[in-house]
Amino acid sequence: MTGRALGPHVLDLDLAAEVDRICGWMVDTVANRLKRRGVIIAMSGGIDSSVCAALAVRAFGAGKVYGILLPERDSSHKSADRGALVGDHLGVTYETFDIAPALAAIGCYRERDEAIRRVFPAYGEGWKCKLAIAGGAQGGINFFKIVVQSPDGATEEKRLALKEYLQVVAATNYKQRIRKTVEYYHADRLNYAVIGTPNRLEYDQGFFVKNGDGSADIKPIAHLYKTQVYAMARHLGLPDEVCNAAPTTDTFSLAQGQDEFYFALPYHQMDLALWAHNHGVPVGDVAAGLGLTEDQARFIYADIDAKRRTTWYLHARPQLLEPVGEIHP
Repeated sequence: MTGRALGPHVLDLDLAAEVDRICGWMVDTVANRLKRRGVIIAMSGGIDSSVCAALAVRAFGAGKVYGILLPERDSSHKSADRGALVGDHLGVTYETFDIAPALAAIGCYRERDEAIRRVFPAYGEGWKCKLAIAGGAQGGINFFKIVVQSPDGATEEKRLALKEYLQVVAATNYKQRIRKTVEYYHADRLNYAVIGTPNRLEYDQGFFVKNGDGSADIKPIAHLYKTQVYAMARHLGLPDEVCNAAPTTDTFSLAQGQDEFYFALPYHQMDLALWAHNHGVPVGDVAAGLGLTEDQARFIYADIDAKRRTTWYLHARPQLLEPVGEIHP
């Protein structure tokens, strides 16, 4: 790598110019291409949805932005509190819809718990759980562990077999899909477009649910690295409580960071690793810049490639036997 060593400076951005560029694109896309009157944003209280909400208000005005809070049984109350804080800060109309009854009726919690009990038979009322990833950052194949905590606070973990892993993931994916169903109901009701909130790291590495949080009409920050999203949050004047919040999945009842669940490194390092990979930076420079051994840096590059291969399906459009020539999406 020529010039300065790999570091946070590679993600520096002219934030004011980028805000103008994104907002101009949002207005043109929603009003002129999609012919919609405004936008829907599910406000989780996280950095990505908060920045997207702030950009939407800049683009359309608060009166054309409808916010939705979608808590469920395992959500942290802090998430809903921050979502409401953002809504009040931006002056948008927002409503809360508890999706727990729908999830319970459709079997989300039941199917998840059934899979966990095949690993921990005592798991039940009052217990908590989360998934944790391992393997890829050490040069192996990624696998998942289930971590459980009993009502008395004792924590155990075991590696999940494929059958149980798939059932836990399939059950918890109901959460993102039910949320998106609610979003599109209100989008249809108001003739609004739905905003998707993935950042570049999530979009590139397949950290979303197909036809769940991966479904949207526009994704205004999918080109921005997570570090850049945090910088934009501060530039847009979002509350400190949001700007300083660590990224979480908010999917399981135990607290869970995104790096613990999916990514090989904390986001500020993972951003640099992905940027370096995208720009052909040699492994040795990545190791020096991130404080890793060359083997560890090589494993991170391999893990990026592996996630791209295994999650391509999430980006894929429905497959057709042959094109329908009269339709031009």
